Amino acid sequence: MSTQTYDMTNYELVEIGTRLAAWFIDGAILFIIESAGFFTAREAGLGAGLIVGLAYIWFFLTRNNGQTPGKVLMKIRVIKVDGSPISDGDAVIPYIGTIINYVGFIGWLWALVDSNRQGWHDKMAQTYGVNAE
Repeated sequence: MSTQTYDMTNYELVEIGTRLAAWFIDGAILFIIESAGFFTAREAGLGAGLIVGLAYIWFFLTRNNGQTPGKVLMKIRVIKVDGSPISDGDAVIPYIGTIINYVGFIGWLWALVDSNRQGWHDKMAQTYGVNAE
């Protein structure tokens, strides 16, 4: 069994403004998808919206090199703190953390003062947002 090592000096952390732009792009995409779902299943809309959001994050972070459509456009990639790719289980943690971040936005604001530019969802999932250029 071989082991892989990752050198973090190869990665540059993403600026907060760039991350915010990617978040808005992904938010707009999810809003359109979830709105269509809400109008077809009103009572189940919130639950379906959470499932769609989780599927979106899981699929793109694990099957698209750590990049959602917003992250692709903004040239961002999400990696584990050791430099490895996001696993299936790892993709669930930042989604849950993102929901927690909505409480007063403190979890996202934390990234403004954090030396590694990590929001609470990043800390929970042990991930970094890095430049994908």
